[in-house]
Amino acid sequence: MFDRAAALPGKVLFAIAAAVALAFGAIGFTAPWHVLELKGFDALTRATAPHASRFPITVVAIDEASFAHIGKQWPWPRAVYARLIDQLVKSGAMVIALDITMSEPSNAGPADDAALADAIHRAGNVVVASERVYEETAVSRQWLRVDPLPRFVQAGASNGYVNVELDPDLVVRRVPFAADAFWKRIVGRLEALQPGLVDVAVPPPGAMVRYAGGDHTFPYVSFYQVLEADKYLPPDAFRDQVVLVGRDIKANVDARAAQADLFATPFTGASGGLMPGVELHANVLETAFRGAALKPAPSGSSAALVALVVALGALVLRRWRPLLGAAATVGMVAALGALDWALFQRANTWLPVFAAMASAIAMYVACGAVAYVAERRRRGEIRRAFSLYVSPEVVDHVMAHPERLALGGERRDVTMMFTDLEGFTSITEQLGAEQVARILNLHFTRATAIAKRHRGTVNRFIGDAIMAMWGAPVEDDDQAWHACAAAVEMQRDMVQLREELAARGLPPIRMRIGLHSCNAVIGNLGSSDRFDYTAIGDGVNLAARLEGVNKAYRTGILLSGETARRIAGRMGLREVDRVIVKGKSEAVEIFTPCDDAAICEANAAAIAAERAKRWDEAQAAWRRILALEPDDGIAPVHLARIAAARAAGPNVAWRDAVELEKL
Repeated sequence: MFDRAAALPGKVLFAIAAAVALAFGAIGFTAPWHVLELKGFDALTRATAPHASRFPITVVAIDEASFAHIGKQWPWPRAVYARLIDQLVKSGAMVIALDITMSEPSNAGPADDAALADAIHRAGNVVVASERVYEETAVSRQWLRVDPLPRFVQAGASNGYVNVELDPDLVVRRVPFAADAFWKRIVGRLEALQPGLVDVAVPPPGAMVRYAGGDHTFPYVSFYQVLEADKYLPPDAFRDQVVLVGRDIKANVDARAAQADLFATPFTGASGGLMPGVELHANVLETAFRGAALKPAPSGSSAALVALVVALGALVLRRWRPLLGAAATVGMVAALGALDWALFQRANTWLPVFAAMASAIAMYVACGAVAYVAERRRRGEIRRAFSLYVSPEVVDHVMAHPERLALGGERRDVTMMFTDLEGFTSITEQLGAEQVARILNLHFTRATAIAKRHRGTVNRFIGDAIMAMWGAPVEDDDQAWHACAAAVEMQRDMVQLREELAARGLPPIRMRIGLHSCNAVIGNLGSSDRFDYTAIGDGVNLAARLEGVNKAYRTGILLSGETARRIAGRMGLREVDRVIVKGKSEAVEIFTPCDDAAICEANAAAIAAERAKRWDEAQAAWRRILALEPDDGIAPVHLARIAAARAAGPNVAWRDAVELEKL
């Protein structure tokens, strides 16, 4: 047995800790979990990215606007690139890197290639792209390296390998490590031109890119603007800049992204945007220039962290205290997140922590489950002992406060509620048993939740009706208010329920509610071998009768004058009538909730005039109500009664109350 602060048995705690440590220590080495951990890397990247470049790196974009201005079919003539290089040199570019493969002779002829080779030679600072392509023929399947035309290299261009490594989820996170990677060739060309200008720390193998931001974080200039730099750009627009030239053609995030030279990055999951390949190289360059490449934590560090977290969790949770344990678990998860952020931001180290976070949560859940099962076992023993006598809801109360329940019955002040579904019998005849059960279960579930939320006890379900009470088994000094608030919320919820039923193709339902506050006998009533915790008495019967009286006035809620008196001033109420219960001579005032002040005022005037037999004044007031609310069901009843009184004449006795049997 466990109470809320009971110590978990040592063997049980050790078994839980060992199972959690083994499970989450091992899961960290699986491929699917590694992909999940990579999402943590992505989140840290987004959280720590400066969203700006700190180094003079600019992208010249081959974009839609450039296609429109240049007006030539792709691939463009090499002379276009020659003009671009000349303009970039003229504008002061330090290094020009073309992320474009030019492995075949130009379609425009040798002179076109010669023009580009001459421009490369004049510039002396150009890097061109090599790539790896997959080739499949009838006899072979192979990866081939594709280099630029030899004459471009002979003219002085360096060639760099532009392919990038994709993680299992097709996101680019790794720094390319080929000996002639594109970014390395750019750094080499920069070092040759300006020795010592940038102190580049070569990232270690397996290092990851520290992105400056999402796509288009770096400065972009359209290709056509560079061609006409005199028109669009300042004279020294690219002074001392590393300029990367590549495609920036918009495309959707789909399987064709690689073909479109667009790639998923850590920002893609949040923004949906893909990054042009040329900007990927800009981010790798930025990472190298900053010396901020991210190193994955050593293999096994995640498993060691799991073991540490499990040990701490076992220490904290050895005595089961739900709130303290939850706070400690949240604290451990937050501490792991803070540690991960600090290592990522300050030490350029990425530590996968999701397995450790999950192990902390698993320890809490597992220890809680053991305590819960033990508590359920204890409660089950009590429930079995009392289930022959009281409902499960009352059993819960007995277990918590056994001294408050007097078996055999007692007089209590309660507020009773009875509900019924209007015309549900005809609905049951139209629908199958399954649909009827679905509607009732949905209605009962929602109505019960509302009653409980307002401190009520649902006593029983009678066909399509509900019997509930406030003030027992738990005393409630504000029971009338809680019951009325629950009734109003039930009717509001009924509007939403009708919409949901209509959306499912089911017929609408409407509910009537009767409320009365009274003294009743509350307790275990029934046969010698089976009891129900219920309520009996005249007041209980009146509440049930008021539910049915709604039909006469087309109201949704009727409450007795006693209940209305207890909530006076806290809820807008409208007096409906006076009714006489069978076997009683005194009339009972009945009210209905109303939040329309104008109607309430007119209603009070109409009731006062009618009881004083000022018929003209009463009729005018009731008609005023109908003008405000044409669908009102109360005014027509009174207008008909006034008309009958007038027709009967002054010599016939008139009563300002109606017997329930006549409704």
